[in-house]
Amino acid sequence: MTLPMTPQPGALDGEHDLVQLLAPDGTRRHDPRYPLEVDRAQLEGWYRDLVLARRIDTEAFALQRHGELGLWPPALGQEAAQIGSGRALRDQDFVFPTYRQHGVAYCRGIDPALLLGMFRGTELGGWDPHEYRYALPQIIIGAQTLHATGYAMGLLLDGAVGHGDTERDTAAIAYLGDGATSQGDVAEAFVWAASYQAPVVFFCENNQYAISVPLERQTRVPIAQRAAGFGFKGVRVDGNDVLACYAVTRAALDAARQGFGPSLIEAVTYRIGAHTTSDDPRRYREDAETEAWRAKDPIDRVRIHLQREGSDAAFFATVEAEADQLGAHLREVCGRLPEPDLVGLFDHVYTDVPEELARQRDDAIAWQATDEGGDR
Repeated sequence: MTLPMTPQPGALDGEHDLVQLLAPDGTRRHDPRYPLEVDRAQLEGWYRDLVLARRIDTEAFALQRHGELGLWPPALGQEAAQIGSGRALRDQDFVFPTYRQHGVAYCRGIDPALLLGMFRGTELGGWDPHEYRYALPQIIIGAQTLHATGYAMGLLLDGAVGHGDTERDTAAIAYLGDGATSQGDVAEAFVWAASYQAPVVFFCENNQYAISVPLERQTRVPIAQRAAGFGFKGVRVDGNDVLACYAVTRAALDAARQGFGPSLIEAVTYRIGAHTTSDDPRRYREDAETEAWRAKDPIDRVRIHLQREGSDAAFFATVEAEADQLGAHLREVCGRLPEPDLVGLFDHVYTDVPEELARQRDDAIAWQATDEGGDR
């Protein structure tokens, strides 16, 4: 028996019912559901954010290829989804990310150099989640949606919702990928958040692949439509449009803070690079597909629009110079990081260490004492 694996015609069309405020050719569009007035100075600031977020990513990728990091999860092509949503947050809002939200971490004021230690194996995070209102990245796919929902329930119990006070009313936001929507944890979080009207926004960066599994083998309808089945609002947005991502996320966060409950945002974007640096996407997708998405690049459309609005070459040169400085900072910091501690991998895992794990730790200590282990 052959099972049909393709969606209904047009069901996953990237242009279907998509909120878009800045087209790939730089044309400004308007959507009465999401009014947004942005002056040139503000958009120049977001352009700078986009460029710096990409430099964080490309620099870390290069460091991994030079053997300085053990792994890196690229976010190339997904910058608008992260910067747009990240800039919509208020200081008091709390972020529950995955391992790929480098741009959101940057928006929260975290030194991107702190991200490097995790992927070198020398840090467990490197920042205080309460200081930045940014949780340590979750590696278990989808689990952060439960954490965000639980935190949002705490906000309800603390009375931090629905006062009309911009400094007091608070929301949580959970980032997830399209692959995570197939996890039971995510469905559980949706049910709980909807049942209790928890002030949480689920922001799905739909980059079209769950590692190598394409979207059409994960769902037969747009991801945003799943929200209706749980009883809350779902919105599809052009994930390569920083303006639309900002406007839609701002509206969803405002609704959550006012006590109107959860919402799901599906930011339709594309993972230009690999899932991680251990992945080769050429094994499961065509180059023509990737090139078609490059034409929708989130940075190019903002640059084109700004050039039309009068931003000059000096502005763009200044941004590039700042990106070069950031790259140098990351290389310098990474060069000072210590070598990963093999035995340290066993620390902070269990309060009461299981017998098997204790045996493995002893084996690691013994191996390090040998000539082979001592050289590594």
